[in-house]
Amino acid sequence: MVADMTPYEALMAAVDQAGSQSALARLVGCSSTAVWKWVQSSKRMPAEFVLKAEAATGISRHLLRPDIYPLEVLHAPPAWHGLDRGEAHVSFQNGSVLQRGDAMGAGA
Repeated sequence: MVADMTPYEALMAAVDQAGSQSALARLVGCSSTAVWKWVQSSKRMPAEFVLKAEAATGISRHLLRPDIYPLEVLHAPPAWHGLDRGEAHVSFQNGSVLQRGDAMGAGA
């Protein structure tokens, strides 16, 4: 499966995985005429059938309908998780307390 596959190519891949247009229609719960129309008119699979087609054929929803199922971009977490700016002081496990305004590493 290629990441730059068009939605039509993904539809055709789903038909191939299912075995036929009729088989895909049975898998997603629509008529074989509907699948035939999608293929003949180079249309995208309607949204209500995409998740069933993905589950039955393994063809990604992102490929079948990239307009409604875009690839998720994972965002990196913040580079630093530090003190809550709203706290006046922070307690450490050894019992020392860092007060606001204290230098980092300075004693309690």
